[in-house]
Amino acid sequence: MMRTTTAAASARVPEQGRGHGVRRWHIGLALLLLATGALASLFIGVSDLTPLDVLEADEEQSRVFLVSRVPRLLAILLAGSAMAVAGLVMMHLTRNRFVSPSTAGTTEWAGLGIVVATLLFGATSMAAKMGIAIGFALVGTWAFLRLVRRAAFSDMIVVPLLGLMLGAVVSAGARFLAYRYDLLQTMDAWTNGDFSGVLAGRYELLWAVAAGTVVAYLYADRFSIAGMGEGFAINLGVPYNRVVTTGLVIVSIVTAIVVVTVGEIPFLGLVVPNLVTLAMGDNLRRVLPVTALAGAAFVLVCDVVARTIRHPYEIPVGTVVGVVGGVLFIGLLLRSRGRTA
Repeated sequence: MMRTTTAAASARVPEQGRGHGVRRWHIGLALLLLATGALASLFIGVSDLTPLDVLEADEEQSRVFLVSRVPRLLAILLAGSAMAVAGLVMMHLTRNRFVSPSTAGTTEWAGLGIVVATLLFGATSMAAKMGIAIGFALVGTWAFLRLVRRAAFSDMIVVPLLGLMLGAVVSAGARFLAYRYDLLQTMDAWTNGDFSGVLAGRYELLWAVAAGTVVAYLYADRFSIAGMGEGFAINLGVPYNRVVTTGLVIVSIVTAIVVVTVGEIPFLGLVVPNLVTLAMGDNLRRVLPVTALAGAAFVLVCDVVARTIRHPYEIPVGTVVGVVGGVLFIGLLLRSRGRTA
């Protein structure tokens, strides 16, 4: 009965996105970017490697391809798609287009958790870092949502600005601890997304974020209904608190794993979901797969750019994503203010 009600309600709720329809060229563009970027990613680097070399590879070339290039590509695709989906889920649960892990303080809380875990258990305890980072991200995101729900801001722009300020405070606290205990250099590696250190055996935790993306898709209809408000969801028989908690857990786990493994990727969970929903509408189940593809393609293109600007050196991908994402974020803000003016 509950499943039938949920499906029926989800068919009615996001009607604003149904007029757009599923535009195949959006999916085609994302797949084209993925294919082009993937091919470039596999054969760009300090070590010269061509498709012909792969077919006739010696032991050294095979090692470079299988131990470095392929794991790096997989890490980019997993991290990019999962963070975009996490941003999409937060956007729906908060009913605010500008709330994402980057603007809700989730990434900063995860970074603080990493610093605390390092102080308590040392730099080599990956399990401790992961568990404590997830816990900090979950608590921080929950506190942000509670604050937003209690304050009930009338201007949607105020909410992400509040999250950015809270995130800055948390980041300052983490940086103070890192400075106090001589961990600043290590902290910089966590807070700036970088795939240059990804090798076989160092990225496999990212497969867990793929599972989080699948769970988000399975809960898509419930997230859509929960995003319409607690009273609306309860009237339709949807357990609002349980659904919101599930969304928080997904976002926190995904964010913490990505930050621990490759570092922060700013604005990814903000700009990609916004661009996709602007093009395809707000039906979460429909746009979630495209959002995942677009997030992976966006990070992949930025990583290729980061590796070619100063070849054979490379810029951290977090820097490129931050610049591009920041410009797009400003554009989205101006567009939103223009529509409300």
